[in-house]
Parts: sequence; structure tokens; C-alpha cells
Amino acid sequence: MLKACLNGARPGDAHPAIPLTPDQLAAEARAAVDAGADALHIHPRDDRGRETLDAVHIDAAVLAVRAAVDVPVGVSTGAWIVEAAADRLSAVRSWSSGPDFASVNVHEDGAAALAETLVSLGIGVEAGLWTPRAAVRLREEGWADRCLRILLEPIEDDLDVALPSVEAMLAELDGVAPHVARLLHGHDSTTWVVLERAVELGYDTRIGLEDSLADADGRPASGNAALVEAARRRTG
Repeated sequence: MLKACLNGARPGDAHPAIPLTPDQLAAEARAAVDAGADALHIHPRDDRGRETLDAVHIDAAVLAVRAAVDVPVGVSTGAWIVEAAADRLSAVRSWSSGPDFASVNVHEDGAAALAETLVSLGIGVEAGLWTPRAAVRLREEGWADRCLRILLEPIEDDLDVALPSVEAMLAELDGVAPHVARLLHGHDSTTWVVLERAVELGYDTRIGLEDSLADADGRPASGNAALVEAARRRTG
């Protein structure tokens, strides 16, 4: 499975093709799916371009994307988007047009409760692991088997650190929820090498302007569709 991550937390001026509004997200979603994306990950914004979990903006973005494409769509629930863990739970419970799945960063306060709430609403959970320590936490807290996917997301910019971090996460997850899919991806300078490692492992992966503004040769990418096309050539 190749997921397209269309915008992330990047500001609108980071790249001309960063989508912020529902219409822009829908257009980029259509282009990414036409290029070979199987699923989508988005960070909806409010009227000022700020990330938000408010229902009015989540619902508008999800509905616009669903009107444009027929693939699963997910959103971020990053703790930086709201002021407190309770605010995240309240926001998620207010969604009327919820996404198909949502990512939950395991290292953040309230992650287990948030995951439980999402599952109760019929929204799939992607457990995001940034470090081996987060993998230990997921294993010890015991909710991995209720997830849709486990995301391995090494945060290091140095490949000599990021790749060993991936291997350490894999070791911590050995035997944990073996039926739950793994998705591996990097970011910026590690994006393309980590994507190749995902292919080697037979894992799901992702690509898009959230993860990289450059193609595999280091040249500026024209947009999400170009990145997806390049990744699809590598993933088959």
C-alpha cells in the first residue's frame, strides 16, 4: 500500500503545491490517486491556515476529499494541534464526517485513551512510532492489536541514525500484533532511502509533500503526484 501524505504541518509557503483548503486538498488527492496512491493522509486547516481538529474543518476537508476520490482518507491527531489531551478527545468526539483512520503518536500524553475513543467511533487507528522507546511503550500498553496499522516513522535526519532506529523498533515489535500492517517512511533527507527499506521489508509506505519537497535525485518536486509516481516506480 502506498499512501500519499499531502501537506502535513508544512506552511503554505513551503511549496507552491501545498494544499490547505478543502478544495485544494481534493485536487491534490485526485492527482495523487491518479498517480497511484492507495490511501491519503491529510492535515486539515482552519480559515487562517492553521492545523485544526475542529469538526467544521475536519468534516469539510474529509467530505471534499471523499467527493474527489474513492480511497481511504486519514488525518493527524498530533498533540501540537490542540492545547491539551482533553481537547483532542472532545474534538474527535464532535466529528460528524469522520475519516477512515487517524494517526496517534504513541509517545504523546493520552495516546491510549485517544486510540480507544477513535476505535469506539469506528475510526481506524494508526499507531505512530517515532523512536524505539515509543515501540516499547506500545508493546507494554497492549493496544497494538486494536490498530489498523503501526507506523514506523524515524525522526532522525541522519541515515546512520535513522536506519538503526528502524531496526531497533522492529526488534521491539517482534511478535507484537503480527496481524497488524506495518508502514515505514522517512522524512526530508531520509525519505527515499527509508522508502527503499520499506520495499525490502514488504511493508506499506508513504510519500508526499509532508515527507519530502524533493524527488529521489534531490531536485525540487513539482507536487504530490510527481512524488507518488516516483514512489510507485519503486514499490511496484
